[in-house]
Amino acid sequence: MEKTAEFEELRPLLFSIAYRILGSVTEAEDAVQETWLRYEAFPTSPASAKAFLSAVVTRVSINVLRSARVRREEYVGPWFPEPLLADPYQDPERSAELADSVSMAALLLLERLTPLERAAFVLRDVFGFGFPEIASAVNRSEAACRQLVVRARRHMSEGRRRFEADRREREELAARFFGALSEGHVDGLRELLAADVQLVADSGGKAPQWARGFFGAGEVSRVLAALLPPFVRIGGVVEPHQVNGQPGAIFRDPDGKVMNTWTLDILDGRIQAIRTVSNPDKLGHVGPVADAWAVLRETQRARRHAN
Repeated sequence: MEKTAEFEELRPLLFSIAYRILGSVTEAEDAVQETWLRYEAFPTSPASAKAFLSAVVTRVSINVLRSARVRREEYVGPWFPEPLLADPYQDPERSAELADSVSMAALLLLERLTPLERAAFVLRDVFGFGFPEIASAVNRSEAACRQLVVRARRHMSEGRRRFEADRREREELAARFFGALSEGHVDGLRELLAADVQLVADSGGKAPQWARGFFGAGEVSRVLAALLPPFVRIGGVVEPHQVNGQPGAIFRDPDGKVMNTWTLDILDGRIQAIRTVSNPDKLGHVGPVADAWAVLRETQRARRHAN
């Protein structure tokens, strides 16, 4: 098989590895492109294209992550991964595990790891690579890689909350939530939220920000019920959509441009967290981006008129 066809066949896997290491669609796409350039320039054909390309994209991603860490430490407000609408890597037998590994909650836990721990964990526990392949990818001994994975698993297990396995139940709850949201039904919203639910936004200082967030079922339900009906009245659209493998939505302005994305963390039949990404720098791959400030002003006018 010629190099181009071989690379294209493996592109979904390479992107999925890079995205889980980086938490950024844009940076993952760049890492995959850099991997292709290195592969194209490689003078011979490797014994295993999969092993070779996976190692290259991992090394590129580690280097990018190291520099990205500095920027994230200086980020304005909460930092969330760039929303991923669909994971190109498909494995029907492991679809639930793959969806869990790309969720906002899992990616935020991965932020606790060092770049090497993160890469080793992703290769081993998400994609099932052997330790010889991992050692080659991160330029460490197999023994060192085993220790990296052990430490990563410990950090991940300390903060991990398992999501319900039944996708249909989660989708039904999400549909009820977005229905109550559009209607501004406070009681209907409150009964779907966990007592300690949190509503937090990543704006990066470039879109309207909800201070440090809202917390508790009472406060979150009141805020949502006050904001969403006027948004719908001005022609805003709440488009339910899987985001990072979890129930969520894309919010669009009256012209169909992207305002933000929402993801719902669901556990024990209740919504535990609502995370929104409104930083326009993180939404370009979703579609044309709206002027969130203008939409907010129009929404506030509609709310005042209703009152």
